[in-house]
Amino acid sequence: MGKTSLLLLAAVSVGLADESGKKSEATAKLNAEIRDSSQVVFWRDPADIATRNLFYGQGGESHQPHGIFTFQEEDLDGTNPKLVVRDEDGTKWKVKMGTEARPETVASRFLWAVGYYANEDYFVHSISVEKLPVHLHRGQKYVSDDGAIQDVRMKRYLKGEKKIGEWSWENGPFAGTRELNGLRTLMAVMNNWDLKDVNNAIYQEKDRSGNLMQVYTVSDLGASFGTAGIARTHEISKGNVKSYSHSKFIRRVDGDTVDFESPGRATILDIADPKEFSRRAHLEWIGRNIPRADAKWMGQLLARLSPEQIRDAFRAAAYSPEEVEEFARVIESRIAELNQL
Repeated sequence: MGKTSLLLLAAVSVGLADESGKKSEATAKLNAEIRDSSQVVFWRDPADIATRNLFYGQGGESHQPHGIFTFQEEDLDGTNPKLVVRDEDGTKWKVKMGTEARPETVASRFLWAVGYYANEDYFVHSISVEKLPVHLHRGQKYVSDDGAIQDVRMKRYLKGEKKIGEWSWENGPFAGTRELNGLRTLMAVMNNWDLKDVNNAIYQEKDRSGNLMQVYTVSDLGASFGTAGIARTHEISKGNVKSYSHSKFIRRVDGDTVDFESPGRATILDIADPKEFSRRAHLEWIGRNIPRADAKWMGQLLARLSPEQIRDAFRAAAYSPEEVEEFARVIESRIAELNQL
């Protein structure tokens, strides 16, 4: 195991923060070493942003799912039902059902478009799964009598990919950088309000030359393109064009900083789940006090996308033509607001 891998695993084990929540001198030094390593991937300059295909996303057309799949296991983590399956070529996929399938597919494309790592996500209307259990623990309502599963997001597992930890918005190695502030801004553009650290992943993967690298990403993007915070139903708060178009974007501009509405603060709706309430109690800071220059930098990146690229991202999730236009209108309006800061 190389020096960078050892550093990364050490960072994960200590949580990159001491118990008081303040970075120690050792943690700050460790974070700097991680940031400076060529084996760590967080953001890369998307020089070809104007030519990126947002319909197929990071995986491209050749990697899209096809054929019949074989059930491997249920994934009971998170709030949405998920399965792990393999295709006829042996490729492993994670199937997510429910309200997050469409918005997550779209959100992954915007992350990748502006230079962040994103999962290879695809939205599929229907897939056939062999050896499916007679009754699933979750998501049975999405399964038809012939074993087909309807309206799913499929995340492709890359060869050699391994999740080795999670990273923190507040105390991770990229805290305070333009790139992290840009990502905070992008989360606000998309109204991704579920920004718990548990939704951030560190993957170990191999690059094209076979070298190991550690990739930092937001791995759960499903709570996007709806309300700025949790609402009374998931159908309202995730992937809902009406909610998205009626939500406020910029909360306040104060001197050299900007506050966004998303993520909204935890509400009484969260109290029913004490564990979830504890996780979400103070997330609103992620969308607050962002340097105007960094927010505008993200706006400039997004402005390099063509109207067709923006619409392709929503078409990839099979939204109706009317929904595609309305979602795109809001995105374009928010990009313009960022560039006016």
